[in-house]
Amino acid sequence: MKKTFIALLRGINVSGQKKIKMAELRETLTQSGLENVQTYIQSGNIIFESGITEVSTLEHTIHEVIAKDFGFNVPTLVVSGNDIKRVLEDNPFTEKEEENRLYYVLLKQAPEKDLVAQFEELRFVNEDFHVTEKCVYLMCKKRYGNAKLNNNLIERKLKVEATTRNQKTMQKLLDMTKND
Repeated sequence: MKKTFIALLRGINVSGQKKIKMAELRETLTQSGLENVQTYIQSGNIIFESGITEVSTLEHTIHEVIAKDFGFNVPTLVVSGNDIKRVLEDNPFTEKEEENRLYYVLLKQAPEKDLVAQFEELRFVNEDFHVTEKCVYLMCKKRYGNAKLNNNLIERKLKVEATTRNQKTMQKLLDMTKND
């Protein structure tokens, strides 16, 4: 039985780096065996179906296909619609009115508890955060583009791979899946 997944690519088509046309990406992934491949905006959001249900296998396949066909080493995170739904439901900032200032730093692996404890002692002006095993919820009272607490810092301090999406993108990705 096929299942719907979302692949989140980190760092493509950002500031002219690692340029990949979405039509070419869809074609490449379809040729690799993924089905009903769709993309959302240009920043590496892919919805697809697969009979393979092992997330690590899908991550490896997508990573290798992109490396082979486009020549880029692109960190890849694969999740289900239900994973996205849970992250959205567990958002500790739900009472905040400014959804356009909410970002989700999705973690490929759970950070070590001692690193989380050290990280939680950090303070950033105009930025608030909450760390879980799967996500760092980030509320930017100014703009994310100017945030000190960004994806690179989170990866470095928590020693994890991560990729960041805003509220609108997360909701759209959920809407594009069948929540299975």
